[in-house]
Amino acid sequence: MILVTGATGLIGRHLVSRLMAEGRQVRCLIPENKLTNLPWEQAPEIIQGNVLDEEMFFKAVTGAHVVIHLENAQWWGRERDLERIELVGTRNLIAAARAARVGRIITVSHLGAAPSSAYPLLRIKGMVEEIIRGSGLAYTIIRSGIVFGEEDAFANHIAMSLRANPLFFLMPGRGEVVLHPIYIDDLVEAIMRSLERPDTVDTLMEIGGPEYITLEDFIRTIMRVSDMQRFIIPVPPYMLRWITAIYGRVLPRSLMTSQWLDILATNRTAQLANMFNYFGIRPRRFEDTLLKYMRGKGYWLPLMRNAFRRKPRSI
Repeated sequence: MILVTGATGLIGRHLVSRLMAEGRQVRCLIPENKLTNLPWEQAPEIIQGNVLDEEMFFKAVTGAHVVIHLENAQWWGRERDLERIELVGTRNLIAAARAARVGRIITVSHLGAAPSSAYPLLRIKGMVEEIIRGSGLAYTIIRSGIVFGEEDAFANHIAMSLRANPLFFLMPGRGEVVLHPIYIDDLVEAIMRSLERPDTVDTLMEIGGPEYITLEDFIRTIMRVSDMQRFIIPVPPYMLRWITAIYGRVLPRSLMTSQWLDILATNRTAQLANMFNYFGIRPRRFEDTLLKYMRGKGYWLPLMRNAFRRKPRSI
């Protein structure tokens, strides 16, 4: 039995579908407010609860030999939400997993994560890693680059921002930050292979796609593929944080959040050959993959849906 937390997120949705397609026994811990409109035609076993409910967490891990821990608040939560859901939730996971004798914990972190980081998202991700590594349980930690795909909250949010403003795009800094984007299906494949490879146990691995790309080139690639050319205006990141705070008071949900800016605060790369060396996977290029789903997409409907959708309720 494999327990997946954060199963309704981008990675979780794809991972659970893949696990069930291979005939694996899958159980998901899902909060009550996320039980409507589940993303799977045939739902896996579901335990209603969240990572802060210790009793339900223990029920969920009982009988599971692996926990794939993906629950997070990185795209919508404030710092206190990150602390509650990621730090407290991970501590609850460790306690429940020890009591239930779980074999291994697999989690996805960020390139650049470190407990000493000046940026809240990367600092908290680093603290989560330290908690898991010091738990006494077998673990696999996968630090990945920016994850992109048809439903991601990064590349698609840039495209929605381009659609919202027909004249210009406000770019954090001068666009010199180097990213290492990875396609969602390649990341899911890496997680799947980590289930079978003994050499990934008690290992922290850093992976990304087949190329490095600066933020400016990342944005221009999206412009080219989506046919939405805009004038790029470099803006100091601290000013964008102020603008984001104002948007957050006007609209229920902003396309750009403080956590979004944390990811862009520093270069985030791994060695190019790591994906193949660790998992034997040849990842797909950023632009080649965008062409399959972004070209010709209007983005008006996703923009309206995102702008007026309420923030998720805190767990």
